[in-house]
Amino acid sequence: MVNSLKKDLKSLGNKEKEIILQRFFKTGKGQYGEGDIFLGVTVPEQRKIAKKYQNLPLKDIQILLNTKIHEYRLTAILILCEQYKNSKKQIYNFYLKNTKNINNWDLVDLSAHKIVGDYLFDKNNAKGINKDILYKLAKSKNLWERRIAIISTWYFIRQNSFKDTLKISKILINDKHDLIHKAVGWMLREVGKRDQLAEEKFLKKHYTNMPRTMLRYAIERFEETKRQKYLKGQI
Repeated sequence: MVNSLKKDLKSLGNKEKEIILQRFFKTGKGQYGEGDIFLGVTVPEQRKIAKKYQNLPLKDIQILLNTKIHEYRLTAILILCEQYKNSKKQIYNFYLKNTKNINNWDLVDLSAHKIVGDYLFDKNNAKGINKDILYKLAKSKNLWERRIAIISTWYFIRQNSFKDTLKISKILINDKHDLIHKAVGWMLREVGKRDQLAEEKFLKKHYTNMPRTMLRYAIERFEETKRQKYLKGQI
């Protein structure tokens, strides 16, 4: 079954898209996506393949996740999102065991909130299960685990719960990586869409210490006069 899936993906490969994606996802030496290999298959095409193989066994999903081919891993992640609906605990645990393979921003962004965020949202009172794992991931040396931590809280934000997003944003505020700056700024912006006062309460305490990219993402939807005041340090 897994060989059939690989064959389907390879048949959709596009050399021109492959070259574009290699550059877009920074696969050069020393870049965050170093070693990632692309076939040049679009995400909508991968979604169709994931739907076709949504019952793929976990052992075969593991085979896909262990490869260097980006589309194999992303399709595997999309299948996990499908399977999560019917097997939440098992898929959640499997996902966390594979964070080393969920190693590019699109893989994280299309899945962390749907699996980790959804699973943890109401678990703080359950014996042995709480949101502490997010704080552990936020302090990880692994870039992608830190991104999983903040993007997972997108599910909480959608339930109008902002506490964990703001706490994890504070942990990550001095992170060195641009991809974390963007992710934190994005999640703060998502908070602001639902409660701008809650976002601004956080920003007023921390915006002068934020990386510029994080701040720009966070205030992107503010009206221009206020946005400029934040950028100029006049709040």
